[in-house]
Amino acid sequence: QVRLVESGGGSVQAGGSLRLSCAASGFTYNNYCMGWFRQAPGKEREGVAAICTVTTKYADSVKDRFTISRDNAKNTLYLQMNSLKPEDTAMYYCARTRQLTGSWYGGQDFDYWGQGTQVTVSS
Repeated sequence: QVRLVESGGGSVQAGGSLRLSCAASGFTYNNYCMGWFRQAPGKEREGVAAICTVTTKYADSVKDRFTISRDNAKNTLYLQMNSLKPEDTAMYYCARTRQLTGSWYGGQDFDYWGQGTQVTVSS
């Protein structure tokens, strides 16, 4: 019954902001690290950001623009996206992992994934 449900996607102008949410259920949320990934048509999936209890990680392409956070009381993961660019356009997914490693970017250690929420940034 593990479930991850993303929301908050939409269409925005370049330079705008968007806040994504991921509602988690069916597992002990506090025992897992969480991550955001994205994939655009014709492109490889890429890690965007990840968070454990203290540790946070970001892709170079989004650092200083995006902020990942979590509310353990609400079993919810967030991604605040500012200064959006057209190249941020993609389907965004949240996922869970037992432990965050140096190879988190590829997402191979994440065992459950949400169905995604679409983010479209126009110029």
